Amino acid sequence: MGWRDLSLGRWLRALLVTALPLALAFIVLAGLGLLAPGTAALTWLALTLVSAVAIRCLLSDLLGTRDQLNQMVRGEVIEARDGYTRIGRELAQSLQRLERVSNDRIACLKSDHEGMERALNALPVPILLLNNGQNVVRANRASEELLGGKLEGRDLAAVLRNPDVVTALEQASRTGLGQDVAFSLQAPVPRHFSARVAPLSEHAADGTSMVLALVDMTAMRRADQMRADFIANASHEIRTPLTTLRGFIETLSGPAEEDLEARRKFLAIMAQHAERMTRLVDDLLSLSRIEMNEHTVPTSRVELPPLLATVVDSLDWRASQRGAKIEQNIEAELPSLSGNAGELTQLFQNLIDNAIKYGREGGAVQVRAWQEATGERGTDEAINIMVSVSDEGEGIEREHLPRLTERFYRVDTARSRDLGGTGLGLAIVKHIASRHRAALTIESEFGKGSTFTLKFPPAAFDMGENVGL
Repeated sequence: MGWRDLSLGRWLRALLVTALPLALAFIVLAGLGLLAPGTAALTWLALTLVSAVAIRCLLSDLLGTRDQLNQMVRGEVIEARDGYTRIGRELAQSLQRLERVSNDRIACLKSDHEGMERALNALPVPILLLNNGQNVVRANRASEELLGGKLEGRDLAAVLRNPDVVTALEQASRTGLGQDVAFSLQAPVPRHFSARVAPLSEHAADGTSMVLALVDMTAMRRADQMRADFIANASHEIRTPLTTLRGFIETLSGPAEEDLEARRKFLAIMAQHAERMTRLVDDLLSLSRIEMNEHTVPTSRVELPPLLATVVDSLDWRASQRGAKIEQNIEAELPSLSGNAGELTQLFQNLIDNAIKYGREGGAVQVRAWQEATGERGTDEAINIMVSVSDEGEGIEREHLPRLTERFYRVDTARSRDLGGTGLGLAIVKHIASRHRAALTIESEFGKGSTFTLKFPPAAFDMGENVGL
């Protein structure tokens, strides 16, 4: 603020406050004869003029300081100015230092706030900050994706229509203790959540008094259900042959004790059921072992052509029993895989054995292995190793395909049991393929047959070992 910006009335009032006491003092001095009246008048006039200038300068500095403080309050940049007095200059310098410190602190607070916002949005768990009125003060990205749209300022009861959660919030607000509640959302797909309500010991500056975290329990619920189904299925698969064995034992111990023909017949059936139970237990143990190591990539080297040839030779007798033939079309110069020979043998045995069992009698089972360019890098060096097993059976209806690799899932339960299947063969195939980073695809046309194809990516083998083969 300059001289011209200072109002005349304000200056005259300040001057009057200073000049009147001086006038009274000089009148008293002149009355006492200590100063001549003329001298007293001239001295008073001189002092009044000096006071007028000083007051005008000081008022200008003070009012300028007031304007700068108002600029700081409004968040504006303080205009640089030089004071008319030493006090004014010191005040101006102090305000500039205060502005710098204030700006630094504001920048720090802003950075911290933005960092907290980023951290809150990076959390995969939906988080909502609520005030006492149960209105959303802040919501992270996960909660907006779950509940839809912008949530800030909205009533939680309108956002999350669940009375149990609202009751938990009211109880947490009343008691100051955290609350846990389970609830479900049905749209767009059913999902199960565990809500944790945590009240703050002191309200935040933005009014936040409670934090609501929503933990998605859907996968855990599904895993628990799958575990329960697995135990139920495994128990049923074991109980069935055990019940049969027990019945035959009781029969052989009673009415058929002396009947040699019945004994031979029943013992043969008991042997079949015992063998089925043995296969089931072996497959369960094998599946458990494979799942335990599924996340560990094998490091041994495996040559596919001789391994596939060995598997085919070991199953030729099974094919001949059904009048079928196993036809091989395996490229000789396939690169070696990083894999476990025993597990890969089990994988291909399961696929080829299934093709023999479910293919038509007198038909052919095709086993192929070849290299296929990935097309990712534009060169022939980036290849996948492909292995397929095809049959000429009845095929599988499309609705069954996604579930074929589930444990104990069968398209035709009675036929599978009659053929000696445990319901775990393709589940074992899936997990072995997963451990070897191979992708399993199933193609089938009802009435024409099925093809199971494994694709081993370039990472599963060393291209350098292909040189010189």
